[in-house]
Amino acid sequence: MRASILLLLVPLALSGCVVETIAKTAVDVVSVPVKVASAGVSAVVPSQKKADEKRGREMRKEDEERSKLMRMAEERCRQGKQLPTDNCAAVQPR
Repeated sequence: MRASILLLLVPLALSGCVVETIAKTAVDVVSVPVKVASAGVSAVVPSQKKADEKRGREMRKEDEERSKLMRMAEERCRQGKQLPTDNCAAVQPR
C-alpha cells in the first residue's frame, strides 16, 4: 500500500516542476519575437546620439578641409602664386 501511495504522490510532486517548465517555455516563446523585432529596429534605426555623433564628425571633417584650403591659399599668396579664386587682400602678413 505504501508503494502505491508513493507512486501516486510522485507524479503530483513532479507536476509542479513540469508546469513551471511549461510556463517558462511559454513565456520564452512569446518574448522571443518581441526581442527579435526590437533588435531589428535598433539595428535599422540609428539612435539620436549616434546621428549627432555622425553629424559632429562630418562637421569637424568639413572644418578641417576648409582650414587646409585656407592655409594653402595663404601660402600661395605669400609666394605670389595665387589662383584667381584666392582672396589675397584678406590674407594678413605674418
